[in-house]
Amino acid sequence: MRTLQLAIALLAAAAAATAAAQAGKDNLATLKQFKVASTDLNIPVVPQEGRNADAIRANLKNIKMPPGFKIELYAVVPDARHMAVAPSTNMLFVGTRKTRVWAVTDRNGDGTADEVKAFAPSLNFKVPNGVCWTKDGFLIVVEHNRVLNFPAAEFFYEGPDVAVIEVVPQGGLIPVEEESFNHGARTCRVSDDGKLYITLGQPYNVQPREKVALYEKLGIGGIIRLNPFDGSGREVVAVGVRNSVGIDINPKDKTVWFTDNQTDGMGDDTPPGELNRITKAGGEHFGYPFIHGHNVQIAGTAAAPDLKDMKPPAQWTRPQAEFPAHQAQLGMTFYSGKMFPARYQGGIFVAAHGSWNRTKPSGALINFVPIKADGTAGTPEVFAEGWLDANGVYKGRPVDVAVMKDGSLLISDDYVGAIYRVTYSQ
Repeated sequence: MRTLQLAIALLAAAAAATAAAQAGKDNLATLKQFKVASTDLNIPVVPQEGRNADAIRANLKNIKMPPGFKIELYAVVPDARHMAVAPSTNMLFVGTRKTRVWAVTDRNGDGTADEVKAFAPSLNFKVPNGVCWTKDGFLIVVEHNRVLNFPAAEFFYEGPDVAVIEVVPQGGLIPVEEESFNHGARTCRVSDDGKLYITLGQPYNVQPREKVALYEKLGIGGIIRLNPFDGSGREVVAVGVRNSVGIDINPKDKTVWFTDNQTDGMGDDTPPGELNRITKAGGEHFGYPFIHGHNVQIAGTAAAPDLKDMKPPAQWTRPQAEFPAHQAQLGMTFYSGKMFPARYQGGIFVAAHGSWNRTKPSGALINFVPIKADGTAGTPEVFAEGWLDANGVYKGRPVDVAVMKDGSLLISDDYVGAIYRVTYSQ
């Protein structure tokens, strides 16, 4: 018996060592040439049932939404962050702040995922938070400091080796010396004219004086755009942003909108979170680090004393909407579906991750922001809440929102490691 147990243990150790070796090798060069890099075609799947899934479903009973709406567990997805709904199938790709991109499949279209497994596991990802699609079906993955493009990912994700285009090589998105564990989660969208928009958070609470001009030049603390296939044509389209972790394009007027997270250390109730809209080309300035929201001074305060004598830009763009302070508004999406009532169609859903820099926790909810006839934002309202219990304990932390083809709304949660599905019926 002991001999058998030892043999099993050795086999398990060998398998683990092989997996570790494969994971430790970056096969980018091989996959760029459409060659086979891995011999193990079996990718482990994430269990979708059991005690953990049952506990998640139990927690969802506490979520409050308007009448007619229902929320259910869609998939168990560890560290689930930003989502990209595939153009032609029920496939969903999910980024993380770690080393995984997940492929989530609802094969029978019943509104619940059948399979969750790692996408392109023979590659070494580093904070692959941002995922989005080109209009012709190429999956973009934006890491901390690299951009990759995967042709036909929704059809060729089954094995570990997938074709890849290196759009921006490692260390090419921002200068390596500006890399930081802080504010390194990127998000992205591709416009109808084929431009890839990427949010670049600046790595400080407030950037020091000597970094302000450099960051505005590079688009750090702002938004850039470039060609999603070769990285050419890079330009800065927005500056004066602290840390945007959510971006979307209004399908009606094609304007770019984004969230922005506020400065820490200024008190529980200031400054407000922001929802912004780009209205002109050429590095539109959104006020930071001089001012937050409509009128909250940053420069010269205790949070940024070295900016005291710096002059703010002559012209800067006010936010479309403000949110309560320190709720960490992250992912956002225009609701393009038809399932929800008419008042929600064309509006914006925004995920509030929840506070950390606050004496009393706040957030962990989904906001809805209506869009007026003139294309500007109406007053935000809470759409879904209950992930923060009466004792101030988080039972979940929403990160991103995405619209499925049937009009249902997906919500990712990196704290629980799950994706929820919201439906509506009268």
